[in-house]
Amino acid sequence: MTTVITNATIVTGDAGRTVLHDSAMVIDGDRIVAAGSTPEILSAHPQASQVDGTGKAIFPGLVNCHTHLLACSDRGILEDWGFPTTLRFPVSARSLLTQEERQVIATLGALEAIRSGTTCLLKIQTGVADYAGYLGTTGLRVILGDSVNDIDSSPGSGGSLGSSSSRIDLGLQRCADLIESWQGKCDGRISCFVAPHAPETCSPDLLRRSREMADSYGVGYTIHLSQSYDEIEAVMRVRGVLPTQYLFANDFLGPRLVSAHCRYVNPSEIALLGQAGAGISNNAAIAARRGAAAPVKELLAAGCGVGMGTDNMAEDMVEVMRAGLFLERVRRNDQIDPQPEDVLEWASRGGAQILGMGHETGTLEVGKKADLFMVNMMRPHLVPTLRIVSGFIHNGQASDVESVMVDGRWLMRNGKVLTIDEEDIVSRAEHIGHSVWRRLLQLYPDVSFPVSLPPGNY
Repeated sequence: MTTVITNATIVTGDAGRTVLHDSAMVIDGDRIVAAGSTPEILSAHPQASQVDGTGKAIFPGLVNCHTHLLACSDRGILEDWGFPTTLRFPVSARSLLTQEERQVIATLGALEAIRSGTTCLLKIQTGVADYAGYLGTTGLRVILGDSVNDIDSSPGSGGSLGSSSSRIDLGLQRCADLIESWQGKCDGRISCFVAPHAPETCSPDLLRRSREMADSYGVGYTIHLSQSYDEIEAVMRVRGVLPTQYLFANDFLGPRLVSAHCRYVNPSEIALLGQAGAGISNNAAIAARRGAAAPVKELLAAGCGVGMGTDNMAEDMVEVMRAGLFLERVRRNDQIDPQPEDVLEWASRGGAQILGMGHETGTLEVGKKADLFMVNMMRPHLVPTLRIVSGFIHNGQASDVESVMVDGRWLMRNGKVLTIDEEDIVSRAEHIGHSVWRRLLQLYPDVSFPVSLPPGNY
């Protein structure tokens, strides 16, 4: 089926940052096949189904390079108690979720992602295979990573979780099973990464074997890097070097690597990441909540690719883009740099490139996948539309996103999500969120908790 979106502003996101005004886009199957003036396009495709884009802007779909969907169950609590959290529960609330509850919370995160213009996300969690199929039904382009580690770096742990070799074998077997079961499924929308957790929780053997596995399967790999001072201190204490230097010493850095956070990397670490051509997921909104900021401009200058991600408790990539703009300007005390177009590039084309998908998605160019979202620009906070990208990055909201398409299929149309029963998921997730936190408090009644949960039977 051929679809033509007419009379719209098309933000291509290409290398030249081309914006086409009063134009039309042709989508045939899962691909963009033409773009140009509306009269010319309609003349060439008279039988196509038409979608009126008057007053609308079409953007390349946003690419979330780092998220943990199950953390949506922690909203309103873990944003405000630091990282690592100052709450002293022996386990996390999300670890108490049943398999069915994990499926619901993961789908809740996917729902928010769609509503904020996201078309692709890298989802990392232990046991992600349990709900991979549910994520596939959302229509999103999803990269799955099963988080593995073999060291407990928490205070008083003694630095070990038992047999390192057996734990590595079990963790990497989960990764292999995930790749062999899900790589290329759902018409190619699902792919997989290898996901060792973080420098302080991974031995040299796990780091080396993780990269070897990624290379053998021809997939990417990802790790949390320089996300807290605790991480840096733990690695320095045990390894005698900084986290990035530890990864370098164990042949872990490379062009298929996506390093999440990189908030506290120093110049020598930045140089190592740049020389390796590593990708960086700049998770600006959660970094700002935690009083930190990644040195984005320095990482780019060193040769790193940069994408963006939400990380925890939220899936709103519109918020992430604005936070990325503001945080980098504040960090550098610069009123002009970066520009909104830079941030949109990180969140779309840049993200697609570091995830190994730049040849297929990330821009609205002829021949690429039809992964896009449409914004109603005729809103009081978005007019006049003198500079579309700047107006949306500075003032746009997720609620301005009216329609989302992946692989030429509408996931949301005119404000209605078509692939998820939104009312059911929101209702069930509300119950689950209250219930799981009450379960945690019941298990550990002696742990100090500075929050009063609302009354109710959950």
